[in-house]
Amino acid sequence: MSPPNTSIPALFLNIFGLLFALQAGVSRVEGRAFFVFGDSLVDSGNNNYLVTSARADSPPYGLDYPTHRPTGRFSNGFNIPDIISQNIGASESPLPYLDPELNGRRLLVGANFASAGVGILNDTGIQFVNIIRISLQLEYFREYQQRVSALIGAQQAKQLVNQALVLMTLGGNDFVNNYYLVPNSARSRQYALPDYVRFLISEYQKVLTRLYDLGARRVIVTGTGPLGCVPAELAMRSRNGECSAELQRAAGLFNPQLIQMLRGLNSKIGKDVFIGANAQQMHNDFITNPGAFGFVTSKVACCGQGPYNGLGLCTGLSNLCPNRDQYAFWDPFHPSEKANKIIVQQILTGSTDYMTPMNLSTILAMDS
Repeated sequence: MSPPNTSIPALFLNIFGLLFALQAGVSRVEGRAFFVFGDSLVDSGNNNYLVTSARADSPPYGLDYPTHRPTGRFSNGFNIPDIISQNIGASESPLPYLDPELNGRRLLVGANFASAGVGILNDTGIQFVNIIRISLQLEYFREYQQRVSALIGAQQAKQLVNQALVLMTLGGNDFVNNYYLVPNSARSRQYALPDYVRFLISEYQKVLTRLYDLGARRVIVTGTGPLGCVPAELAMRSRNGECSAELQRAAGLFNPQLIQMLRGLNSKIGKDVFIGANAQQMHNDFITNPGAFGFVTSKVACCGQGPYNGLGLCTGLSNLCPNRDQYAFWDPFHPSEKANKIIVQQILTGSTDYMTPMNLSTILAMDS
């Protein structure tokens, strides 16, 4: 048998090619980057670095987090981005963009730009003073891309962003911390509710279009939860534990129009970039039948004071339940870690009643 006809130059080129491929692999991101935008439901600690009252950096927040310390997450433990990260095989949950530890290789995991108190509109959450409004979150995303380009080159940075998973959670604050914040609020004098919802949807479309222009190609957009059923609203508006009809009407108008708007954007782009998550239905499941999910209550917050533990903030002086897994709500506005896990399970595997046009597992399979 004659020896293979491999010249020295050809062998050298093969070895050189292999080394080059290995080097390229080193600069490529391990796993899929994950970017998070929105409000306190998904903020992982950006507000810790701001002078604002919208923060969760003192006990008992973080009680069930692995460190048992507050992190800035509005949860007793993990929040929705953490649980999604665990399910997409990320090495860690993306760090808050303002965290000084977000540099070097950790930038390649992604970043969390969310800030408690923000809404679709810039005048939402003005009482919290210093928060990262959605326009600034998107500006930080542009800045992030410049930082990553300096690290791995412009082409690789573009690829990282295009292939990333993005989560966007906005809208709830535009009702509870704007339109319904006080009787006769400026926005409620300006708009009847149906007109206000249409205005919100048109403004949200501009936000999502800007996100697409910045390179996002797989975006999960969550609707609002059942706004009238959170302990804070029960404490203020409910006589017998029934959900606030007016806030439920707001959510009922907003969520279907959001899905309609996402369909329109996808149709215009010609691809399923935007995926709608029906957070209202996900919450409704355990609010209407808490026992089926192992909760003893979906009306009373674990941490708080007043009726339904729904008044004021969750602090070290608040009532605190001994077993957080028995409560659908951790504080007056935010789900417990266990409820967050139920929500993410529906994002991952839910039917088209929950995820439009497909769930996250389908996306991951299609993109692998």
